[in-house]
Amino acid sequence: MYKTLLAILIPVLSFFYSTAQKETAPNGWHLLDKEADGFYGVSAQKAYDFIAAKKLKSKTVVVALIDTGIDTLHEDLKSILWTNPREIPGNGIDDDKNGYVDDVHGWNFLGGKDGRNVKEDSREEARIYYSLKAKYQGKEPEDIDPAHVAEYNTWYKAKAKIMGDDEPNGIDFLVLKKSFNGLQRSDSILKVALTKEIYTGKELEAYMAKTDIVRRAKNSLLSLMKLNNQVEETNKDFMDGFEEYVTDEERKEAARNNAPQNFRALIVQDDESNVNDRNYGNNDIMASYSMHGTHCAGIIGAVRNNGKGMDGIADNVRIMVLRAVPEGDEHDKDIANAIRYAVDNGAQIISMSFGKDFSPNKQWVDDAFRYAESKNVLLVKASGNDGENIDVKESYPSTTYLNGKDRAGNVITVGASGDPKNGGLMAYFSNYGKREVDVFAPGVKIYSTMPGNNYGNQGGTSMACPLVAGIAALTLEYFPTLTAKQLKYIIEKSAQLPPYKVIKPGTDEMVNLSDICKSGGIVNAYEAVKLAATLKGEYKQPKEILPKPKLVKSKKG
Repeated sequence: MYKTLLAILIPVLSFFYSTAQKETAPNGWHLLDKEADGFYGVSAQKAYDFIAAKKLKSKTVVVALIDTGIDTLHEDLKSILWTNPREIPGNGIDDDKNGYVDDVHGWNFLGGKDGRNVKEDSREEARIYYSLKAKYQGKEPEDIDPAHVAEYNTWYKAKAKIMGDDEPNGIDFLVLKKSFNGLQRSDSILKVALTKEIYTGKELEAYMAKTDIVRRAKNSLLSLMKLNNQVEETNKDFMDGFEEYVTDEERKEAARNNAPQNFRALIVQDDESNVNDRNYGNNDIMASYSMHGTHCAGIIGAVRNNGKGMDGIADNVRIMVLRAVPEGDEHDKDIANAIRYAVDNGAQIISMSFGKDFSPNKQWVDDAFRYAESKNVLLVKASGNDGENIDVKESYPSTTYLNGKDRAGNVITVGASGDPKNGGLMAYFSNYGKREVDVFAPGVKIYSTMPGNNYGNQGGTSMACPLVAGIAALTLEYFPTLTAKQLKYIIEKSAQLPPYKVIKPGTDEMVNLSDICKSGGIVNAYEAVKLAATLKGEYKQPKEILPKPKLVKSKKG
């Protein structure tokens, strides 16, 4: 969400943004219906009305969330956690003999046996560049043994990513840091002026500044909140997110001059070169950094109609928590093993809101994808937030296997949509691709659970992904004989085409959504369950796409 800030962080633009936009989308807009409510949500209530009219009964669905971990004590989440029925909590014994001690609600692949946890990590390009620098520095393509050409090409791309002109240079980073420091001062001034530590962009907008210094501080912060479609968030959430962005850029800057510290190796202490070395980590699935995962979990299945905070999309799910995503880039080994854990322990859907530009051990992830497909498990993944065409830009995990020919048939890749009232029907940051992105789903200003029994808005394809996973879970709850490939078909086929052209993310170009997305549509829960109801006994489809329905029993949890 903060990637575009670098281009606009100069003082004069604090006065550039037009304040004419008055309408905003309400909290929970992503669940609403265009006809009934006026917002391009997923028509959740219509879906439930349809289910009620059909007098359908639900069956619990297990959704694995591979993410940063979640707040397992949250009031809207603690009752929907998957529980391993074969594990006795807290006895320090691997009761089910799966190699993971006390994996009651899932597992943390970023933990050490001593209880420590990996919070931050480096970017994959830095790990690749420095690990192979001594081997390839100064060599030309003609110097490389044919057996090592692929490795050399990967190293060369990683080097270009770190050292090239496409990344912020030292001067740009200084501007970024200076701008952030200026915003921190503005925030401090506004806290005093408003006589409160936490305030929203809306409150700031309504506040009449009494002095020039306060007026400048207001314009500076409010303009950026509006430009980033975060005017309804609090100053704390906005500044925390901005600081995270600055930290990430600082990490990139440091990588130009120094090899990254191997945070993971110091704590996890496994053999990272061996994907079959799987019994590592610990059971601390909350750890100290669970904001992202907590938010995603609520989107999928926060308890509905309990009068607390917000409603998830699915009403009968159990979330299996798999911590494998640090601050920085995830490791291929952890993702591959998290997928295998999810499959082996009864997950029917896996939500994956992460991604990176390099995948040095892609074969491990490919094999995990194939394993999930062989066990009838649906994978839902975020397309990424770079505003780029991932038909041409490398983005991982990828549904195209390493051989360049075969593709995973059980994966849905999700872009982020919005609403005209919160910045436009397309999220400006979303990646897209007519071949690689299957559907779009609401991912702008999504209200969901946050650590500490809190709630708030976040945006990204990271939010669109669990929404699609939740719709898939909702559909499977009431139509439990559906296969993973049928679920994929239903989600894509039931997606709704917008009635007009949209702005291609990252550009000013107007295009049909079908030009930047395989299905050409935005997901819709009502249309999904309605289509699912027609498949039973009526729908005949090619064997290679939709095999005959087969009941898949999940482990109780």
